[in-house]
Amino acid sequence: MTNKSRLFNEERLEITINRLCHQLIENHKTFDNTVLIGLQPRGIFFLDRIKKKINNLLKKEIKTGVLDTTFYRDDFRSNEIPRARETLIPFLVDGKNVVIIDDVLFTGRTVRSAMDGIMNFGRPKKIELLVLVDRKYSRDIPVEPTYCGIKINTITSDRIEVKLAEQGFEKDNIWIINK
Repeated sequence: MTNKSRLFNEERLEITINRLCHQLIENHKTFDNTVLIGLQPRGIFFLDRIKKKINNLLKKEIKTGVLDTTFYRDDFRSNEIPRARETLIPFLVDGKNVVIIDDVLFTGRTVRSAMDGIMNFGRPKKIELLVLVDRKYSRDIPVEPTYCGIKINTITSDRIEVKLAEQGFEKDNIWIINK
C-alpha cells in the first residue's frame, strides 16, 4: 500500500522560500562575499527562486552558479553510463562564502560530491548548505543543512517527489510517498 502526503503546496512553498531568503540576508547582509551554487538537476530550480527573491529584496544582482556532481560522486565508476549536466560557475570561490542549494538532503553523498566539485573553483572561506527538505535519519555521511525548509523523519523506502512549475508541472507540489 502506498501512502502519499503533501509537504508543500504553492502557498506554503512561497512562505518557506521567503523565510529562507530572509535568513540568508540576515547572515550574509549584502552578499558582497557570498555566492549561491545550485546542484543539478533539481536544485537549480530552487536556486532560481532564491536568487530572484534575494535580488528583489536587496535590489542588486547576486552571483550564482550551477554544479553537476556526476564526476565527483563516489559511485561514479559503477556500470551505468553517467548522464552529466551543465556546470557553470563563472567565478572563483577563493575566500568566498559559498551556499550550496539543493531540493532534498538524503544520504549526504551529493553534498559531499558538491564540496569536492566546488574545490575545483578555489578554496572557499566557508561552505553552507540550504535545502528545502531534510530527510533526517538517513545519512551515510555526517552532513547537516545550515538552512532548511522542513525536517522530516523518513525511512529509506520513503520517496520525496518535488514537482515545480519550472519543471513543467501545472503547480508546485512536494510530496512524501511511503511504500
